[in-house]
Amino acid sequence: MAADSVHSTYPPKLSPAQEQFLVSTIKDWTIEHGLTVRPPVTFVSQEAVSKGVLATNAPVTLFPSPFPKACFEEARAAQKVYNELYARITMDEKWLGEVIEELIDVDDFVAELWKVHLAVQKQGYVQDLSLGLFRSDYMPHTLSGSQTSSLKQVEFNTISSSFGGLSSRVAALHSELLTSPPGHSLSYPAHPLFDGRVPPENTAVETLSAGLAAAHQAYGPSKSTPPLPLCILFVVQEGERNIFDQLALSTRLSSFHKISVFRLITSEILDRTSIAENNPLRPLIYNPPHAENSPFEVTTVYLRSFYAPTDYKSDRDWSARLQLELSAAIKCPTVLNQLSGCKKIQQVLADPNRPDHLSRFVPTEETQEQLRRTFAPQYDLSSNSRGRELALNPERAALHVLKPQREGGGNNIYKDAIPAFLRSMPESDWKGWVLMELIQPPTEASNVVLRSDGEVVSGNVVGELGIFGTILWKSNGEILHNEEGGWLMRTKGKESNEGGVAAGFSSLDSVILY
Repeated sequence: MAADSVHSTYPPKLSPAQEQFLVSTIKDWTIEHGLTVRPPVTFVSQEAVSKGVLATNAPVTLFPSPFPKACFEEARAAQKVYNELYARITMDEKWLGEVIEELIDVDDFVAELWKVHLAVQKQGYVQDLSLGLFRSDYMPHTLSGSQTSSLKQVEFNTISSSFGGLSSRVAALHSELLTSPPGHSLSYPAHPLFDGRVPPENTAVETLSAGLAAAHQAYGPSKSTPPLPLCILFVVQEGERNIFDQLALSTRLSSFHKISVFRLITSEILDRTSIAENNPLRPLIYNPPHAENSPFEVTTVYLRSFYAPTDYKSDRDWSARLQLELSAAIKCPTVLNQLSGCKKIQQVLADPNRPDHLSRFVPTEETQEQLRRTFAPQYDLSSNSRGRELALNPERAALHVLKPQREGGGNNIYKDAIPAFLRSMPESDWKGWVLMELIQPPTEASNVVLRSDGEVVSGNVVGELGIFGTILWKSNGEILHNEEGGWLMRTKGKESNEGGVAAGFSSLDSVILY
């Protein structure tokens, strides 16, 4: 089935009555199955939000989006290789430091993260295990006039790789709608793409929670005297709207893996945790607010915060991050692994004008080529560089995106806005940015979106596929656990440049392969 024929007739048209019934069905399903978020203050009052008693549907598409099967399978096949690549980069402090050094004097956030590493290094690391819960994001790239798509990587996420919990529920929602018999709940109108097809299995919750459980087990017995019960600690943002995505993982850990899990907001880390004095092993002790006299020892710290400068509101937050890094708890991620996710790392690996750095970490030519096929052209902005030439030419800049070293959406500069943006800052600051060639998705894809405020919007969209992976490794290079499993589809209006769901740019989706 050619891409043009798929997208030209998709999704099937709905009458007003059919759309109203489908939207009503999806609203009820999302609440019933926890495909939900806390409502934004633009939807309900701040007072109502602060009470924490309300939830609304996560932004979702009414239909699954068509996605090339070959691209989907290629993305899955590459994930374990990517997992190991970023683990190897994290272990190579010398190489990582040389790349990060280029950013330190122009990016205060990167500089502060590097200072945390140096401070821990000075006292000595006591935990040689590291855990990565990663997500590699892709789009299908289609050249003008071509009938086929190639897979291109948008970015690689090493911290707070979110929406594993909710993405599996979107796949379940669309699968249920696709398999509902006529007259029962709802059947979609007929379309050739629906014949015998449902979204592929999505094991994101099982895979991500199994990675955390593997770290918990590898930690071993309590390092405290006397021994303490063990737990996993989720470090989260205050007022987190995406709590139900996180709860999908913690519930699986507690109910299936039988592990105690606690949530702790960043501002309370120094109040609720401590490193035992006079214990050279430095176990991290957590005191639950509801059970002050029943401390736990933390085996694994899972960061769903601390990925952006806004998460560090004062020196106290940096002190909290340092305390976590100094402790014996396994970090997901360590500060070095977080830094390996900088856009600069991706650019250095992909830049055709740089020495071949990929072979330093990936041993075989076949595997190197497997990853290179997914690279989109990326450039630095050094003097007389190809990147600078492209970025300052309005016509050429229109085919590119300018990226800082940030996660979370809403940070990039696009197309014809790039030249003026660069000229608005000192040239010495340009090296903190990476220029990437825009990926050209299939044209004229359409879908219908149910937003969290109940608004229904239809139109042309583009989608971004994320593949989840987990890896647990020792500092000596031994890989203890490396798995791929589960995926995320985010869909945004074609006119929107950004792709973050939590930032309000995208909707959760699933895929139907062709």
